[in-house]
Amino acid sequence: MAEPAVDTKYLLPTDTIDSDNPEVIAYAAEVTRGLSNQREKAVALYYAVRDLVMYDMMVEHFTREVFKASYCLKAKRSFCIPKAILLAAAARSQGIPARLGFADVTNHLATPKMLEMLGGDYFAFHGYTDLFLEGKWVKATPAFNERLCRFFKIKPLDFDGRNDSVFHEFSADGKKHMEYLFDHGTFADMPFELMVATFRKHYPHWFEKGGSLADW
Repeated sequence: MAEPAVDTKYLLPTDTIDSDNPEVIAYAAEVTRGLSNQREKAVALYYAVRDLVMYDMMVEHFTREVFKASYCLKAKRSFCIPKAILLAAAARSQGIPARLGFADVTNHLATPKMLEMLGGDYFAFHGYTDLFLEGKWVKATPAFNERLCRFFKIKPLDFDGRNDSVFHEFSADGKKHMEYLFDHGTFADMPFELMVATFRKHYPHWFEKGGSLADW
Protein backbone atom coordinates (compact mmCIF):
# COMPACT_ATOMS: atom_id res chain seq x y z
CA MET A 1 0.00 0.00 0.00
CA ALA A 2 1.35 3.42 -0.97
CA GLU A 3 2.34 5.84 1.80
CA PRO A 4 0.09 8.89 2.28
CA ALA A 5 1.15 11.98 0.37
CA VAL A 6 2.86 14.76 2.30
CA ASP A 7 2.57 18.43 1.43
CA THR A 8 5.70 19.55 -0.42
CA LYS A 9 6.01 22.58 1.90
CA TYR A 10 7.55 20.22 4.45
CA LEU A 11 10.43 19.55 2.05
CA LEU A 12 11.16 23.08 0.84
CA PRO A 13 13.86 25.39 2.22
CA THR A 14 12.88 28.63 3.94
CA ASP A 15 14.89 31.59 5.15
CA THR A 16 15.04 30.01 8.63
CA ILE A 17 14.94 26.30 7.77
CA ASP A 18 17.67 26.86 5.20
CA SER A 19 18.00 23.29 4.00
CA ASP A 20 19.53 24.64 0.78
CA ASN A 21 22.52 26.07 2.65
CA PRO A 22 25.71 24.32 1.39
CA GLU A 23 27.04 23.75 4.90
CA VAL A 24 23.76 22.25 6.11
CA ILE A 25 23.64 20.02 3.03
CA ALA A 26 27.24 18.89 3.53
CA TYR A 27 26.69 18.25 7.23
CA ALA A 28 23.59 16.14 6.65
CA ALA A 29 25.26 14.22 3.84
CA GLU A 30 28.26 13.39 6.04
CA VAL A 31 26.11 12.28 8.98
CA THR A 32 23.97 10.00 6.79
CA ARG A 33 26.77 8.64 4.62
CA GLY A 34 26.25 4.93 3.89
CA LEU A 35 22.73 4.78 5.33
CA SER A 36 20.09 3.26 3.11
CA ASN A 37 16.67 4.53 4.21
CA GLN A 38 14.99 7.63 5.59
CA ARG A 39 14.38 6.26 9.06
CA GLU A 40 18.05 5.39 9.53
CA LYS A 41 19.04 8.81 8.22
CA ALA A 42 16.58 10.59 10.53
CA VAL A 43 17.89 8.72 13.57
CA ALA A 44 21.50 9.54 12.69
CA LEU A 45 20.65 13.21 12.16
CA TYR A 46 18.78 13.34 15.47
CA TYR A 47 21.75 12.12 17.51
CA ALA A 48 24.17 14.29 15.57
CA VAL A 49 22.18 17.48 16.21
CA ARG A 50 21.41 16.52 19.81
CA ASP A 51 25.05 16.13 20.78
CA LEU A 52 26.90 18.41 18.31
CA VAL A 53 25.08 21.54 19.51
CA MET A 54 25.38 22.17 23.23
CA TYR A 55 22.15 23.32 24.87
CA ASP A 56 22.52 26.92 26.02
CA MET A 57 19.73 29.46 26.53
CA MET A 58 22.19 32.29 27.16
CA VAL A 59 22.70 33.40 23.57
CA GLU A 60 24.68 36.59 22.99
CA HIS A 61 21.92 38.32 21.06
CA PHE A 62 18.35 37.47 20.19
CA THR A 63 17.85 38.18 16.48
CA ARG A 64 16.20 36.28 13.65
CA GLU A 65 19.67 35.21 12.51
CA VAL A 66 20.04 33.11 15.69
CA PHE A 67 17.15 30.90 14.55
CA LYS A 68 18.65 29.96 11.17
CA ALA A 69 19.68 26.32 10.86
CA SER A 70 23.00 27.34 9.31
CA TYR A 71 23.71 29.74 12.18
CA CYS A 72 23.02 27.03 14.76
CA LEU A 73 25.30 24.63 12.90
CA LYS A 74 28.17 27.11 13.02
CA ALA A 75 27.59 28.22 16.61
CA LYS A 76 27.37 24.65 17.98
CA ARG A 77 25.70 26.15 21.05
CA SER A 78 22.04 27.12 21.19
CA PHE A 79 18.63 26.39 22.73
CA CYS A 80 15.75 24.12 21.80
CA ILE A 81 14.17 26.12 18.96
CA PRO A 82 17.28 26.56 16.75
CA LYS A 83 18.28 22.95 17.43
CA ALA A 84 14.85 21.78 16.24
CA ILE A 85 15.20 24.01 13.19
CA LEU A 86 18.64 22.56 12.39
CA LEU A 87 17.27 19.02 12.59
CA ALA A 88 14.37 19.98 10.32
CA ALA A 89 16.71 21.58 7.77
CA ALA A 90 19.12 18.64 7.80
CA ALA A 91 16.21 16.24 7.34
CA ARG A 92 14.70 18.23 4.46
CA SER A 93 18.07 18.34 2.73
CA GLN A 94 17.95 14.53 2.75
CA GLY A 95 14.42 14.39 1.36
CA ILE A 96 12.77 13.70 4.73
CA PRO A 97 9.61 15.79 5.31
CA ALA A 98 10.01 17.84 8.49
CA ARG A 99 8.09 20.49 10.39
CA LEU A 100 8.43 22.37 13.67
CA GLY A 101 6.36 21.82 16.80
CA PHE A 102 6.05 24.05 19.87
CA ALA A 103 4.71 23.53 23.38
CA ASP A 104 4.80 25.31 26.73
CA VAL A 105 6.42 23.21 29.46
CA THR A 106 7.62 23.45 33.02
CA ASN A 107 11.22 22.51 33.66
CA HIS A 108 11.71 21.49 37.29
CA LEU A 109 15.46 20.96 36.82
CA ALA A 110 16.32 24.39 35.42
CA THR A 111 19.50 26.09 36.61
CA PRO A 112 19.30 29.19 38.83
CA LYS A 113 20.51 31.27 35.88
CA MET A 114 17.68 29.94 33.68
CA LEU A 115 15.11 30.57 36.41
CA GLU A 116 16.34 34.12 36.81
CA MET A 117 16.22 34.72 33.06
CA LEU A 118 12.66 33.37 32.77
CA GLY A 119 11.31 34.53 36.09
CA GLY A 120 10.23 30.98 36.97
CA ASP A 121 10.21 27.42 35.66
CA TYR A 122 7.64 28.03 32.89
CA PHE A 123 9.38 27.41 29.54
CA ALA A 124 7.17 28.95 26.86
CA PHE A 125 7.47 27.85 23.24
CA HIS A 126 9.73 24.85 23.69
CA GLY A 127 10.66 23.61 20.22
CA TYR A 128 10.88 20.13 18.77
CA THR A 129 10.98 18.57 15.29
CA ASP A 130 8.25 16.50 13.66
CA LEU A 131 9.55 14.05 11.03
CA PHE A 132 7.48 12.09 8.52
CA LEU A 133 8.81 8.53 8.57
CA GLU A 134 7.29 5.25 7.42
CA GLY A 135 3.93 6.86 6.76
CA LYS A 136 3.44 8.86 9.95
CA TRP A 137 4.67 11.96 11.80
CA VAL A 138 7.07 11.24 14.67
CA LYS A 139 8.22 13.79 17.27
CA ALA A 140 11.95 14.23 17.86
CA THR A 141 13.35 16.49 20.61
CA PRO A 142 17.09 17.11 20.12
CA ALA A 143 17.35 19.89 22.73
CA PHE A 144 19.36 18.44 25.62
CA ASN A 145 22.77 17.03 24.68
CA GLU A 146 24.10 13.93 26.43
CA ARG A 147 26.67 15.81 28.52
CA LEU A 148 24.02 18.14 29.94
CA CYS A 149 21.76 15.20 30.73
CA ARG A 150 24.53 13.49 32.67
CA PHE A 151 25.05 16.69 34.68
CA PHE A 152 21.35 16.83 35.63
CA LYS A 153 21.14 13.04 36.12
CA ILE A 154 18.43 12.65 33.51
CA LYS A 155 18.31 10.03 30.79
CA PRO A 156 19.16 11.48 27.37
CA LEU A 157 16.22 11.22 24.98
CA ASP A 158 16.60 8.39 22.50
CA PHE A 159 14.97 8.33 19.07
CA ASP A 160 14.26 5.28 16.92
CA GLY A 161 12.33 6.96 14.11
CA ARG A 162 9.16 5.09 15.00
CA ASN A 163 8.12 6.43 18.40
CA ASP A 164 7.78 9.98 19.70
CA SER A 165 10.82 11.27 21.55
CA VAL A 166 9.62 13.84 24.09
CA PHE A 167 10.89 14.89 27.49
CA HIS A 168 10.30 12.55 30.43
CA GLU A 169 8.13 13.66 33.31
CA PHE A 170 10.69 12.46 35.85
CA SER A 171 14.48 12.37 36.00
CA ALA A 172 16.45 9.16 36.51
CA ASP A 173 16.43 9.66 40.29
CA GLY A 174 12.67 10.18 40.44
CA LYS A 175 12.61 13.99 40.64
CA LYS A 176 10.06 16.00 38.67
CA HIS A 177 11.57 16.95 35.34
CA MET A 178 9.31 18.20 32.55
CA GLU A 179 5.56 18.68 32.17
CA TYR A 180 3.86 19.58 28.88
CA LEU A 181 1.23 22.24 29.54
CA PHE A 182 0.10 23.72 26.22
CA ASP A 183 0.50 22.61 22.61
CA HIS A 184 0.93 25.38 20.03
CA GLY A 185 0.79 22.94 17.10
CA THR A 186 3.11 22.27 14.16
CA PHE A 187 4.37 24.58 11.42
CA ALA A 188 6.10 24.37 8.05
CA ASP A 189 8.27 27.37 8.96
CA MET A 190 9.31 29.28 12.06
CA PRO A 191 6.22 31.19 13.37
CA PHE A 192 8.03 34.27 14.65
CA GLU A 193 4.88 36.29 15.31
CA LEU A 194 3.35 33.54 17.47
CA MET A 195 6.63 33.06 19.33
CA VAL A 196 6.95 36.77 20.10
CA ALA A 197 3.31 36.99 21.22
CA THR A 198 3.83 33.99 23.52
CA PHE A 199 7.02 35.47 24.95
CA ARG A 200 5.31 38.84 25.51
CA LYS A 201 2.63 37.07 27.53
CA HIS A 202 4.97 35.07 29.75
CA TYR A 203 8.18 37.14 29.78
CA PRO A 204 7.21 40.85 29.50
CA HIS A 205 10.54 41.84 31.10
CA TRP A 206 12.33 40.66 27.93
CA PHE A 207 10.65 43.45 25.98
CA GLU A 208 11.41 46.28 28.40
CA LYS A 209 14.17 48.75 27.61
CA GLY A 210 17.45 46.89 27.75
CA GLY A 211 15.74 43.50 27.59
CA SER A 212 16.86 40.73 25.23
CA LEU A 213 13.83 41.27 22.96
CA ALA A 214 13.42 45.03 23.35
CA ASP A 215 13.93 45.61 19.60
CA TRP A 216 11.41 43.00 18.42
